Amino acid sequence: MDFNKIKEMGLEYAEKGKNAALDLAERGKIQAKIVSEQTKLAKAQRQLGALVYSLAKGNEENQPLVDKYIEMIGSIEANLNALRESLGMNAPEYVHAEETAPADVDAAADVAAEPEAAPVQDKKCCPQCGAPVSEDALFCNKCGAQL
Repeated sequence: MDFNKIKEMGLEYAEKGKNAALDLAERGKIQAKIVSEQTKLAKAQRQLGALVYSLAKGNEENQPLVDKYIEMIGSIEANLNALRESLGMNAPEYVHAEETAPADVDAAADVAAEPEAAPVQDKKCCPQCGAPVSEDALFCNKCGAQL
């Protein structure tokens, strides 16, 4: 073999290696986005559960707020499905919270008790109505404004 042919083959293999590395990096970015979306989904599902619990405990109803959470959860699930499909993974129709977060009964109890147990100074306030809301709340529990 002559030097030019070896050089050409070396450049070809280097290009293939570069493309493989770029593909792996892109897949890694997508997988990181999937983990982020799973975290958001689990958080939104926990907050919805805490909201429904607090509404039921107080014998109240706030269907528009519940609907906002359900719509947001649906949007997150759609994003997750699209990301999974872009990796060639089977995208389930929906994902249960148990699949995205560890099953920790104590943590679930903390989340359910959060609206009543957290001190007011640890909470931010709703820009619409001024009601105290938890730091990680997505919507105001009183007026339903998106935070």
